[in-house]
Amino acid sequence: MTHDHDLVLRPTAAQTEAALNPPPGRNGGDLVVETLTGLGATTVFGLPGQHALGMFDALRRSDLAYIGLRVENNAGFAADAYGRITGEAAPLLLSTGPGALTSLAALQEAAAASAPVLAISSQIPSAGLGGGRHGYLHELPDQQASFRGVVKSVHTVRTQSQIPSAIAEAWESALTAPHGPVWVEIPQDVLLAETSLPVVTAADAAPHDLPPRPELTAVAADLLSKAARPAIIAGGGVVRADASGKLRQLAERLNAPVVTTFGGKGAFPWNHPLSLQSWLEDRHTTDFLEDADVLLVVGSGLGELSSNYYTFKPRGRVIQIEADLGKLESNHPALGIHADARLALSALLETVPVREDAAAADRVRTVLDLVRERIDSQELTLEQLVLAAVREALPDRSASFWDMTILAYWAWSAFDARRPNTMHSAQGAGGLGYAFPAAIGGAVADPTHPVLAVSGDGGALYSIAELATARQHNLDVTWLIVDDGGYGILREYMTDAFGQSTATELSRPDYVALAESFGVPGVRTTPDTLADDLAKSLATPGPSVVVLPALLRMFAPTHLD
Repeated sequence: MTHDHDLVLRPTAAQTEAALNPPPGRNGGDLVVETLTGLGATTVFGLPGQHALGMFDALRRSDLAYIGLRVENNAGFAADAYGRITGEAAPLLLSTGPGALTSLAALQEAAAASAPVLAISSQIPSAGLGGGRHGYLHELPDQQASFRGVVKSVHTVRTQSQIPSAIAEAWESALTAPHGPVWVEIPQDVLLAETSLPVVTAADAAPHDLPPRPELTAVAADLLSKAARPAIIAGGGVVRADASGKLRQLAERLNAPVVTTFGGKGAFPWNHPLSLQSWLEDRHTTDFLEDADVLLVVGSGLGELSSNYYTFKPRGRVIQIEADLGKLESNHPALGIHADARLALSALLETVPVREDAAAADRVRTVLDLVRERIDSQELTLEQLVLAAVREALPDRSASFWDMTILAYWAWSAFDARRPNTMHSAQGAGGLGYAFPAAIGGAVADPTHPVLAVSGDGGALYSIAELATARQHNLDVTWLIVDDGGYGILREYMTDAFGQSTATELSRPDYVALAESFGVPGVRTTPDTLADDLAKSLATPGPSVVVLPALLRMFAPTHLD
């Protein structure tokens, strides 16, 4: 009797010959790029540094495409976006110390958004490891300790023979649900030393499935089938699991209204009769969800933004499907199902019967009408005009990346993403500077459609250097910069809280002239001409900048009432 685990793949004659006679001139860096290639990687992001030169020299002997950004944090944002769009682990090559540490904010965003990023950093020479103070350039007593609380897993290499297995293990970790960033570090001397190890020809690092426990889905199906007022909250886990089709089937079978979180934009059709859209920061939506006798939460931890700043208090039974074990029942007691969203929804579809409810769509329309009345009463015509212009100009299949800016806060609630996995923002960790470098990663991931980045002038200055990257690689990225002369959302928060703002006003450059100095065409627009100017820029190959001088305001919050 033969068991699968007894089978051994036997090398071909060519593989045996290559193993016995590896090409000369290879170093530890070659083992890195060979392993990445064997795992299926085609593109890497990063920025070289002294201790990492072994990896970057090896790129020259590989078929991997390299996209070099100007700041490590921006390289991390680009890798994050590449991972979100492709669903593949995005390799991010970094140097030691300052280079590594500069990526932390981007890795925090990747962790919060469950984006698969495979960060590979150099380390000081092996002789300096162990926490002593040897005085090496970039030396840290324990570099990996700086990342352990941010990334999903940490993998330290000390010899060349460990490189392929460590990278494969990290790759598997990044792509096993919940996806996330991982960290591998390799000492400088290990990367630089010549190697006699055979060429890495293949690597096995298939991610693990995360199926639901059948007894839990049986209980969930029973609760949903008997519910009088079921409702669904669909989070980013639905998008990452490519489960939007399954979600729609279940919602229609149950006649259950669906609201998508800001991370789950596009998971459910915006104009579907059962769609509550994404108005989570509205008390009318919160009231509706609280009234559900059975609430199915799929791929969301019901955190701060998804719970209307923790004012949401469900009165009915909650069923929570979540791949991140730490998020399961972290905010509300529930029937917790630790599973990938697609597998769990598939299991429910096998047993949940059709539920008739002719009034469900009417209840959805009532909520949306109340939301519309509330927004319309606040005289926010300019903001709605600008957001509508962006929606009109952006092709349906194009991805958009949004910084932490007032227009993005509007978009979280009011923008129709139209397709899953096309709208992305930094709302996971909330750091500035995400949009443009992320759009670069998105354009590399899918060069068949133009990509949009949306920033305020404050956030734009975090990543302005990446105009050089976009120009160097001739990427189809259009950057909309809403210029209000400062940190607009902080200005509004401080004014509301204290009567005036402090440290929010900025001296800023002429963004059109600055873009043109990089060889990137720029145009200054108005709210009335924005749709046409943006559409023209998106339709023109290569990078471009559209600057909109405008002072936008947020709609009034409801969680403070």
